[in-house]
Amino acid sequence: MTAHAASQVYFGLNPMWVSTCILAVTYACIMSEKVNRAIIALVGASVMIVVGVLDQNEAIKGIDWNTIGLLTGMMILVSISRRSGMFQYLAIWSAKAAKAHPAGILFILQITTAVLSAFLDNVTTVLLIVPVTLAICTTLKVPAYPYLFAEIFASNIGGTATLIGDPPNILIGSQVGLTFNDFVFHLTPVIIIVMFVQAAIIHFLWGKDLKASATAEARVMKMDPAKSILDWLLLKQSLTVLTVVMVAFVLARPLHLEPATIAMLGAAILMLLDNWVHHSEKAAHNIHQTFGDVEWITIFFFIGLFVVVHGVDVGGLLTLLANKLVAGHRR
Repeated sequence: MTAHAASQVYFGLNPMWVSTCILAVTYACIMSEKVNRAIIALVGASVMIVVGVLDQNEAIKGIDWNTIGLLTGMMILVSISRRSGMFQYLAIWSAKAAKAHPAGILFILQITTAVLSAFLDNVTTVLLIVPVTLAICTTLKVPAYPYLFAEIFASNIGGTATLIGDPPNILIGSQVGLTFNDFVFHLTPVIIIVMFVQAAIIHFLWGKDLKASATAEARVMKMDPAKSILDWLLLKQSLTVLTVVMVAFVLARPLHLEPATIAMLGAAILMLLDNWVHHSEKAAHNIHQTFGDVEWITIFFFIGLFVVVHGVDVGGLLTLLANKLVAGHRR
């Protein structure tokens, strides 16, 4: 393909240097944050094709559809599940489990966020937990920033624990062939330790100084988590499908299934169940809302980036660097 690329690049330019320049400019523009990252990635991918480093068929081969399918499927599952109110339920339950003590709530909300982030998209998890956190902080009359900082850290730490918790994990697992179980066995024990170390640091920085009046704590204890559930049938359907999906991830290798297949099948089944019980107008609204909730910016960012990196690979830079690395190691 490198020879083919060399003959196709405009003006007979070296495909390795052309692709490397496109990569460098793409990343520089992404880092500048002047334009949305998805737009930059798609422009970079398109330029790779237009200048002749790749043709369209070769560019499509560079896209890791397993990563794209897994990301999209999990986003759909989260979109439908959150309409049941389960995440708000967990946040309120966590506050009551800590007896409405600000420091205890800070700790339990971190653990809750980390656990959810390990199995769901961590950015979405934070967006779902934060509104309830702010409501609890307002009721207790305590500053919100320690809780928000802690939840952001906990989300990133928890998301690292599994294959599906964070897009980089999904990408690494897909490229290297690591399974859900590989991540759990090798990363999760370490992440648990890191999580508790982080929680201890947060406690000594902020938690130990957080105080609330007895009256404010009583108001939190009066909150009813069950009232946050908006659709009990959808809750049962979501929990059932999510459980089956997680079990399928664990058994993916003996079942000879890829993570994307499992996630997309789970998403399709939950969409079917969600729409089965509603009239046509409500069903159509739910479908549009579900697909609208998918983070298409992230999806298209990865698609564009896959093509750009594949162009660099086809151009020969990665092979050159690998050969030099091996030669240097042999010395």
